[in-house]
Amino acid sequence: MMNPICRQLLILICLSVGSYAAALDEPVGAVDFYQLYDNPEAHIGLKDRLTTADRIAAHGYPAEHHNVVTDDGYILGIFRIPYSHKLQNQNEKRPIVLLQHGLTSCSDAWILCGPNDGLPYLLADAGYDVWMGNGRGTTYSKNHTKLSTKHPYFWQFTWHEIGIYDIAAMIDYALSTDNGRGQEAIHYVGHSQGTTVFFALMSSRPEYNGKIKTAHMFAPVAIMTHLTNKLVRALGPYLGHQNIYAKLFGSQEFLPHNDFLMALLFNLCEPDFLLRPLCVNAIESIYTAGRVNMTAMPDGLATHPAGCSTDQMLHYLQEQQSGYFRQFDYGPKKNLKIYGSEEPPQYPVELITSDVHLWYSDNDALVAVEDVEALSERLPNKFMHRMLDPMWDHGDFALNNEVRVYINEPVISIMQQYEKEKENSAT
Repeated sequence: MMNPICRQLLILICLSVGSYAAALDEPVGAVDFYQLYDNPEAHIGLKDRLTTADRIAAHGYPAEHHNVVTDDGYILGIFRIPYSHKLQNQNEKRPIVLLQHGLTSCSDAWILCGPNDGLPYLLADAGYDVWMGNGRGTTYSKNHTKLSTKHPYFWQFTWHEIGIYDIAAMIDYALSTDNGRGQEAIHYVGHSQGTTVFFALMSSRPEYNGKIKTAHMFAPVAIMTHLTNKLVRALGPYLGHQNIYAKLFGSQEFLPHNDFLMALLFNLCEPDFLLRPLCVNAIESIYTAGRVNMTAMPDGLATHPAGCSTDQMLHYLQEQQSGYFRQFDYGPKKNLKIYGSEEPPQYPVELITSDVHLWYSDNDALVAVEDVEALSERLPNKFMHRMLDPMWDHGDFALNNEVRVYINEPVISIMQQYEKEKENSAT
C-alpha cells in the first residue's frame, strides 16, 4: 500500500499538473497569471541577484560570462576564471578545467566556499584556465534559439541530453576559445549529476574521451541499486516506471523559479545584508555537527535551487528501479521506435577510456559503495578514492569544512602530476 505522505504528494502533483495541462489549450504566453496579480506599487525594494561572475570578481579574480549554443538549440550560460590575478599568467598557456554541478544546482555552488577553499579559485591560483558549466534549464541556461521556457517542449530533456549535447558543447567551446586553441584536451570535475552526464557523454560519444586528460567524479551516480535515500526509495515504485504518475509529472520545470521568494532569500542570506544573522541562525539550528562551512551555507541558500526538468528526476528514479545505468525508458512502444528494442539500452561504459578518478564515501545516502564498485569494474582506466572520514556524505564534497584538504588539493595534485608528466614526455 502507498505511504500516506507519498499518496498526498502525488495527488498534489497530479492536481497541479492537470491545471497546467489545461492551460496548454491557450496559446503559449497568452495568460501570465503572475502579471495579473502583480501590483507594481506594492514591490519591496530588493537587491539584484549577483551572478557567478559577480561573486568571483568580488574576490579580485578576473571573471567572464559566455553563452554557448548546443546542437539542439539550448543556450547555456557558462562562467570562467581565465587566469589568476595573483600569478598574472594571462600570457601563458594554461591547462583547461571544466567543472559541472549536480541536480538543481548551478555554477554558484563551486565558489560558495570562497577563495581560500573553493576549487575554482585554487585551480586558478595553480595556473589553470577554469570553466564552470550550467546545464540546460538551470538559472543561467534558460534560453533557446526557438523555444520559450513557457513551452513544455523546452523541458523535454533528461540528464542524457545534458551529457551528449551540453557537456560536449562546453568542452568544444573551451578548446576553441583563445587559450584553448592548440590544446586537445581538458581536465573535468563533476559532482553528483555532473558525474552522470560525463558517463553518458563518454560512453555514447566515445570520441570525446580523447578530449579528457583526467576526470574526477565526486559522488559518482550511475548504478543506483543500493542507495539508501528514503525519499528516492519511496517515490521510485510510483515515478520510476512509465505510468500515469510519471506521465503527469514529466516534462516540466521542477520547483519553478519564484522571483520574489528567491529575491527575499537572497536578501536575507547575502553576506552584506542586515538580516544575514537570521539566515545564519536558521541554518545553525539544523547543522550543529560543525562539519558544514557556515559561511558557504547561507550563500548557497541565496542561489539554490537553480532549477531542472522533472524528466531528470524521473530518469534517476528509473535507474533506481531497474538497477541499470541506461537511457530513458519511454515505455515499450516508444522505446521500440527510438531504440529499436522494447527496453532502453544500457550505456556502454566500457567505452570510457579516459582516466576516471572515483571519489566516494561510506555515508553517502545517494551513492552506495557497492554501486560505485560495480561501476568501476566496467571502467577500463579508473582510480578509486574512498574517503577515510566515515561520516563524509553527499553534500560534504561541496560544503565540508575540510573540503580543501580532503578533496580539492588532492585533485589539483593529480592534475599537476599529469601536466608534469606530459611536459616531460614532450621534451
